[in-house]
Amino acid sequence: MDKDKIDKKDHILDVAERVFSEMGFDGASTRMISGEAGVNMAMLNYYFGSKEGLFLAVIERKITYFQNILQILGNDESISSWGKIESYIEIYGDRVVNNNCFQKLLYQELTMNRRTELAEKIRNILMKSVSELFRIMQEGIDNGEFRKDTDMQMVVATLYGTKNFIMNTPLMSSTMLGIDIQDEKVLEEQFKPRIKTYLKNLLKAYLVNETIMS
Repeated sequence: MDKDKIDKKDHILDVAERVFSEMGFDGASTRMISGEAGVNMAMLNYYFGSKEGLFLAVIERKITYFQNILQILGNDESISSWGKIESYIEIYGDRVVNNNCFQKLLYQELTMNRRTELAEKIRNILMKSVSELFRIMQEGIDNGEFRKDTDMQMVVATLYGTKNFIMNTPLMSSTMLGIDIQDEKVLEEQFKPRIKTYLKNLLKAYLVNETIMS
């Protein structure tokens, strides 16, 4: 695919991500997206086939990039298991803030609890990243760096749950944290370093084998 086509496709995906985030999957339409992207319906259908295809392409573009980073990190034998988790938290903390629009999009669909083919596809895409995180933690358990009774599933729930609660309940979490999490500058300068520090301290205390820490 030549550069012009790649740029046009990325532009459509950028617009679609914003529209889906604002309207949700059900509220958005391909006609609305094509109009805002300045392309005709024929081009949109040629690239993505349907609204569902476009929605999945938006998700896959973001998640695939993240998965590639995780795979490279997981395969790096020069980094300790805890070092990999620390790096993961750094990357994840950045993405929470920098991709807030996309995070809201995912949260909207995942909280619908719809057992549809689309929901299954979204779940399968996201589980690839979860599997990479499981692999890093299992490595730490196997080499003795992490506790043998580590509950990997609850670690993931803690990571994602903390972010979801704060970012998706802005009225309550802003009052509780004492900062306006809907302010982009506050997110970048105050919330991002705060959530990274918290998650690192929390997971280090839980994961790392006490005999190694002493």
